[in-house]
Amino acid sequence: MTSFFDGIPTISYDPQADHDFAYRSYNPDEMLMGKTMAEHLRFAVAYWHSFAWEGGDPFGGQTFLRPWFDTTMDAARAKADTAFDMFKILGQPYFCFHDADVRPEGDTFAESTARLHEITDYFGEKMEQTGTKLLWGTANLFSNRRYMSGAATNPDPDIFAYAAATVKECIDVTHKLGGENYVLWGGREGYETLLNTDLKREREQAGRFLQMSVEYARKIGFKGAILIEPKPQEPTKHQYDYDVATVYGFLKDYGLENEVKVNIEQGHAILAGHSFEHELAMASALGIFGSIDMNRNDYQSGWDTDQFPNSVPEVALAYYEVLKAGGFTTGGTNFDAKLRRQSLDAEDLILAHVGAMDVCAKGLKAAAAMLEDGKLEAARDARYAGWGSERGQGLLSSDLETINAQVKADALNPQPASGRQEALENLVNRYL
Repeated sequence: MTSFFDGIPTISYDPQADHDFAYRSYNPDEMLMGKTMAEHLRFAVAYWHSFAWEGGDPFGGQTFLRPWFDTTMDAARAKADTAFDMFKILGQPYFCFHDADVRPEGDTFAESTARLHEITDYFGEKMEQTGTKLLWGTANLFSNRRYMSGAATNPDPDIFAYAAATVKECIDVTHKLGGENYVLWGGREGYETLLNTDLKREREQAGRFLQMSVEYARKIGFKGAILIEPKPQEPTKHQYDYDVATVYGFLKDYGLENEVKVNIEQGHAILAGHSFEHELAMASALGIFGSIDMNRNDYQSGWDTDQFPNSVPEVALAYYEVLKAGGFTTGGTNFDAKLRRQSLDAEDLILAHVGAMDVCAKGLKAAAAMLEDGKLEAARDARYAGWGSERGQGLLSSDLETINAQVKADALNPQPASGRQEALENLVNRYL
């Protein structure tokens, strides 16, 4: 154990504990709907927020003084040691990372690449020792100043090439480590103003970039899912992967709707003007549901605050849609969440995850109870029952003239029925 977490015990399930360092709801071995809670939730730690973020905001700089904050490979290995210590303390089965989270930037592409392979070889040793697995890997194509005008959508073809070469290396290391997914988030794939933007060209560049990424992943035998993470804005004014529906239209345009799925983040759904459960339901309906980033936004702020989840009702409705979609296959629950910049201590990092995992466990149990009870689905089925009749099914294969004649012949005068929203909201609250 590294000194950073000295004195912090391994977290176990103990609902009667009189101290902070226990799970009160998350019991990884508890059975729900034929699987353990651990198998349902598939928790992952986000390397970038937990170990790379320095605690800055737009109005102030670094507040976290971590012993591994240095630009050497020794510091990168110390960071990895600390990360795997935390995975062990929490019993976390998975983690996720960007290339820039885990290795210092080199002076050249070759040096950065060599460092990435060196540190991921070290990860491989740690993973073999601990049993921790990689949920997904990805490339940071937004932090370096070269990407200020985008990566795949950049007006400079050399930057497109640099980004493509970077993704190739990141897919390689994800595959080497047995990663179950590869994620692409286009943080700067968008624009600040249309005055200097060729939108059609940039969209075509992004489409070909994604095609190349899929082609290469399949060429090397990567069996995991390729995921896009939608977000409407921030850091750009407008991002091309705005929401799930937008991403699906993009995938259809480039023949990738059967190759690429989505990684949906709660905070990004809110920024897009949706609920988390809306985006999950939409992804399921379109057949592109893959994985989730679990966090929350501050509803008084207009930006992505990446806080740890703490609302059981919100989480329950999200996991209800996950369970309805059949649950996770290669995906899971990644905590794309960061401490508040005043939360300086090692125990803050542990307890943030403990609380979030308990919230998710409570939400999952409520969602499973709702689904197994069946009352919500029975009410939904009853509302659409008319479409199961011979008349209802015939309408969709008919035409306007025939339908017009039938309405006149039958003197049809339909009356509205209650949607029963309040009753259904009351029903949901019984499970919470």
